[in-house]
Amino acid sequence: MKLDRIAADAVENTPTGTDYETISRVIALISEDYRDQPGLEAIAARLNMSPTVLQKVFTRWAGLSPKAFLQAVTLDHAKRLLGAERMPLLEASYELGLSGPGRLHDLFVTHEAMSPGEWKARGAGLVMRYGFHPCPFGVALVMVTERGLAGLAFADTGEEQTALADMMSRWPEARYVEDSAMTAGFSQRIFDPARWCEDQPLKVVLIGTDFQVQVWESLLKIPLGRAKTYSDIAGEIGRPSASRAVGAAIGRNPISFVVPCHRALGKTGALTGYHWGITRKRAMLGWEAGQD
Repeated sequence: MKLDRIAADAVENTPTGTDYETISRVIALISEDYRDQPGLEAIAARLNMSPTVLQKVFTRWAGLSPKAFLQAVTLDHAKRLLGAERMPLLEASYELGLSGPGRLHDLFVTHEAMSPGEWKARGAGLVMRYGFHPCPFGVALVMVTERGLAGLAFADTGEEQTALADMMSRWPEARYVEDSAMTAGFSQRIFDPARWCEDQPLKVVLIGTDFQVQVWESLLKIPLGRAKTYSDIAGEIGRPSASRAVGAAIGRNPISFVVPCHRALGKTGALTGYHWGITRKRAMLGWEAGQD
């Protein structure tokens, strides 16, 4: 079943109006109360939903039950498995009860970087077309140039302009044109796993410093269902002592989700901060783990 059909069906059974709003509330509750290991009935009561409806909506959206997701975000286990034992996220997911990504390949992309001169021009001469689109993680702000996808950001309903201002500040000299008709196709490609195919790669344009581009290219090599620490990435790019600088570059990644900065973890394996919200980061990891 296509992702848009799944989302549409979920909306019909979700009292709050959208699939993501319900899921984000469940994730926040589980993240706060994981030590109590709340069951399905307790979670449903907190959200004023029936356990049956909650189970159906959550499973339809994420591909796994609230109980399995609770296991996945139990921080004590995650830190032990991903940190001290340095277990890949996929193996940790299995041990915690998550269904793995199965046969799905990751989102295939081909990318190029703008020259240092183009980056230093702060977007001068660049036409950036943008549009807002519903997605599994709230509202997606998709930004494209004639060369391909250049920006992907996220917002909750009502906060779209804040996200746009954040992204525009990265390239203040560019010319911005709202063009949802053009960006809709990119949004559909990004969030529909059925369209993730190697023979039709998504074109991505990386706009940043040489160091930032190195870090973002390293992120593109992290497979679906896996994770790496900042120090792992620093070592891969030949800068083993630059973990903090790597973290800063990850935080400035302009193409979230496609360039998977949500798969980067802190030194202990903890789910560290995410520019578009830690709840959204957990949601992305859970959504990926639920694909089959």
